[in-house]
Amino acid sequence: MADSHSSPLAVAAELRVVFSRLRRRFRDVAQVDELTPTQTAVLSRLSRADLSSSQLAAAERVRPQSMATTVGVLVERGFVERTPDPADGRRLVLSLSSAGRRMVEGTRRDRDEWLARAIAERFTDDERATLVAALPLMARLAE
Repeated sequence: MADSHSSPLAVAAELRVVFSRLRRRFRDVAQVDELTPTQTAVLSRLSRADLSSSQLAAAERVRPQSMATTVGVLVERGFVERTPDPADGRRLVLSLSSAGRRMVEGTRRDRDEWLARAIAERFTDDERATLVAALPLMARLAE
């Protein structure tokens, strides 16, 4: 019989706590306090592909009206641009502006550098190998 610390419920609770702490650390490191989590997620998605507001709303699982508000703030702040869709002129496509791209790239770089430094300083070679071995499992969990 598995002990109570390895039950799916116990593991889920511990993972939630660990990921919450990591998320807070990433937020602190990147100093994106002025952006909401949804705004940050939108910038991240747009760094990978140009999308419509309805596509963003579906991807983030929010109402289209809520996404319109989020996008409006990002456009106003100069991080996102709206352009007509070449395939359907009635639709607008959202993309990162150069300021938005700098924000995303700088944030990622800061987070990656902090995490790399923390891993190098806090873990032995064997512990780093354990982290590497766990990555495919974590990726599968995130699907």
